[in-house]
Amino acid sequence: MCDLVARTGRHQQRCIPFKYRKCDESCGSKPKNIIEVLMINSQSGPGLLFPKGGWENDETVEEAAVREALEEAGIRGDIMEFLGFYYFKSKSHQDEFCPDGLCKAAMFAMHVKEELGSWPEQSMRQRRWLTIPEALEQCRHPWMQVALIEGFSKWHANTMMSAEEGDPGTISPSPAR
Repeated sequence: MCDLVARTGRHQQRCIPFKYRKCDESCGSKPKNIIEVLMINSQSGPGLLFPKGGWENDETVEEAAVREALEEAGIRGDIMEFLGFYYFKSKSHQDEFCPDGLCKAAMFAMHVKEELGSWPEQSMRQRRWLTIPEALEQCRHPWMQVALIEGFSKWHANTMMSAEEGDPGTISPSPAR
């Protein structure tokens, strides 16, 4: 039984949780780290999603991203970077004030430090670690593919280039904005 309770939100945010998996000689002549992202199943159809939700008046968008990742995917980690805002349409957000259901989501990169065995939405959600190409194939919505390539992959590549002088598998969180 899980002691945590899921909260409901007013605004949208998502995170792209990631970790490194060590790859041995089978990956080539030199062992290296493979980056994997975590996705969760959708409750309303096929395809996979990144953890998402709203944020409350008493928390920052970064705090909400951390909380939602814990509630939906059972993970804890560090927010590394704000990747940008991404726009999408949602049937559940269509109303007289927004007939198109246009939504705006803040997207973050989150370096996962811990996977919990029990979490609030465990009975409704399955989590899957995927390589970037696998994740691109599984994304439920095209805008998530854009966020993964244009936001996350570009940020990660730039971060790794900057860290080449140091340990290439080690990155540190950026200050919260």
